[in-house]
Amino acid sequence: MTPVDIDRVQTYLRRLFGTDQITIVPPMRKGLSVEVSVKEEIVGTLHKDVDDGETSYSLTMTILEEDLPPVPKTAGPKTASPKAAAPARPRRS
Repeated sequence: MTPVDIDRVQTYLRRLFGTDQITIVPPMRKGLSVEVSVKEEIVGTLHKDVDDGETSYSLTMTILEEDLPPVPKTAGPKTASPKAAAPARPRRS
């Protein structure tokens, strides 16, 4: 990706998400992925695709399990009510 591509996509993402804390980081050397970061934390990679004269960019976001909040505790599995479990009876005409 060119510096112009990176600048344009970065401007779009910042406007879309309403924050200037999104930064697109060009690769240190050719062949490496273009990285997208928020507040200096890398959140994904950006890829450019040119097909039949049309250009698109795809952002692949990676979310690590360790970064997620804990699973909420629940009161246990819900059981279906007898009405929901019983099959519907056909009507007689």
